[in-house]
Amino acid sequence: MYLVTGKSGTAKTTLGMHFLYEGLANDETVLHVHGEESAEELITNADQFGIDIRPVEFLDLGPGSDFFTEDPSYDLVDSSDIDQERYTEVIHEAVEEIDPERVVIDPITQLRYLETSDYHYRKRILSFIRFLKKRGVTVLSTATLGKNQNASADIRSLSDGVVELSRVKDGRRVEVVKNRGLGQIEGDHGAEIRSEGLEVYPRIRPEPSNREFDPTPVGTGITELDEMVGGGFERGTVTFITGPTGVGKTTLATLYLAQATRQLGKSVIYLFEERIETFEHRCRSIGIPIDELQEEGVLSIQVIEPMALSAEEFAHKVRREVEEEDAETIMIDGVNGYTSVIQGDEDDLDRDLHALTRYLINREVTVFITDATHQVTGLSSATSHEVSQIADNLIFISYVELQSSLRKVIGVLKKRTGGFESSFREFEITANGVQIGELMAEYSGILHGSPQAGAPPQRDPKTE
Repeated sequence: MYLVTGKSGTAKTTLGMHFLYEGLANDETVLHVHGEESAEELITNADQFGIDIRPVEFLDLGPGSDFFTEDPSYDLVDSSDIDQERYTEVIHEAVEEIDPERVVIDPITQLRYLETSDYHYRKRILSFIRFLKKRGVTVLSTATLGKNQNASADIRSLSDGVVELSRVKDGRRVEVVKNRGLGQIEGDHGAEIRSEGLEVYPRIRPEPSNREFDPTPVGTGITELDEMVGGGFERGTVTFITGPTGVGKTTLATLYLAQATRQLGKSVIYLFEERIETFEHRCRSIGIPIDELQEEGVLSIQVIEPMALSAEEFAHKVRREVEEEDAETIMIDGVNGYTSVIQGDEDDLDRDLHALTRYLINREVTVFITDATHQVTGLSSATSHEVSQIADNLIFISYVELQSSLRKVIGVLKKRTGGFESSFREFEITANGVQIGELMAEYSGILHGSPQAGAPPQRDPKTE
């Protein structure tokens, strides 16, 4: 016996429809015991999701339309004196006659109104569950939170499993709080009502990888840039490219991705902050061959609309690309867009992004992520969020004031798997593509945003 709980409108009945439909698909006999909606209404509601439950056996415990015109004196009599045995006999007879393998009781709390006390209700429910289990029936029941909490608490304790559905400001959530003898993935998970009904997206759980690390370098084809990172970033690593808005992070990440696509195979770009039209135009203008890669079917560009997906649903989109479409390289543009576009709390999103990247590198997928820092010049922190621990490699691009003009510089802050240049180079995007200048070894103070030629001034501890 499983109990599905939640407030009104959280898709409890829809989940019951899926349960019944799956039974029909397995050639099982199924029974729907209902009381709040008629069989016609249930069939119509299921039809809108393409779920045909017409072959289901229905048992309606709700009052007929003639109840409204019956003798008003009926209300003066305890309903349990009139209905209790009749309803119990009806359910018992239906189960014995139909002999179902699955039963949905929606809602089970309607049976509470047939009993004189909580004690009798609990006793009746326990007897009912034992009767069904003895016949080998699997039961899915629903209970609406906010109505008769004591009744639902009794059923929770008697149920073998409990599923809680909820709607929060960031979307729908589902949590399995009990699954006796089997266990469950802890915590809440993403859920949405889509055209085919209720869809559930469990949190990604990275599993240990048995694969050997592949040190194949992924470069850009730009000699100076590849020299900065020791020939390229290794396959199956996570590279963060950080810097202020408009500095060229997305362009550089796309340059890496295009080269990785040629080397490794299919790639996917997820855009969170930019229209695909402007993105493609910028790439074309500097010679990044995204049109050619798309035409060859090795590059997919997907725009993620604001608040359309939970973190779990986005992770499952990525997972499908990796496991079903054999994507070898993933680009997420960028962290700020991810945390503002994806539904959920910012701290939870950072955790979910971490889990997603761990899943990807365990499958030897190469990942590029852009991240916008808040400072226009200088560098006070490596990333805008507490996500730097995710990065295997970390490149930053920044504005600096150099000889009374605003210029750009690029540097490498981190590379887990090898050496890299500790000096900076000038960075420029021209009509001919990305241009990397000579080493800026003669300058100091670059990280402060105002480079000075010559050695840094000596510190005098007496004046500090």
